Amino acid sequence: MEPESAPWLVVGLGNPGSRYVRTRHNIGWLALDALASDPFREEKRFEGAVSRLGEAWLLKPSTFMNLSGVSARALADFYKIPHGRVLVVLDDAALPFGRLRVRPAGSAGSHNGLESVLTHFATEEVPRLRIGIGAPPEHVSLHDHVLMPFIAEEAGKLPIALDRAAEAIRWILKKGLAAAMNEFNKEGL
Repeated sequence: MEPESAPWLVVGLGNPGSRYVRTRHNIGWLALDALASDPFREEKRFEGAVSRLGEAWLLKPSTFMNLSGVSARALADFYKIPHGRVLVVLDDAALPFGRLRVRPAGSAGSHNGLESVLTHFATEEVPRLRIGIGAPPEHVSLHDHVLMPFIAEEAGKLPIALDRAAEAIRWILKKGLAAAMNEFNKEGL
């Protein structure tokens, strides 16, 4: 059990660069943008952009997706944040677009960014908020799907999905994982 006095670190997964800004794989970054009240600033020592939300740290790693754990571990170690207070926000192609899934632990599945975080913390006991991006269309690989921009229908619903994800993060920070799971692990957008 993690001390409730420990700060939270919320890590939004994504890729740096204008090519990836509005792609499905960057929905973790987009959720943090919807959540943050203060602007993000680059922090070289953490290899990412950092902001604050109350006592919580918000981090958008700039290491590219597959090395996200490097950045997350650097900030967590610096501020002595235990792995059970590191919330990873990421895309999930197994969930319908906009659907949320809060979990306290588990495997990375096929998500290389989450795998990097779990590897760097040497545990699967890292909370996560998965945001559905929908399955790839027929004849489109998962790799290509996650790196494509949102289609028009998704783009229209994206602000609602991001606001809901930001609300789920606030619940986790204030009320805990169990309360957020009960509230947000439901059907629909």
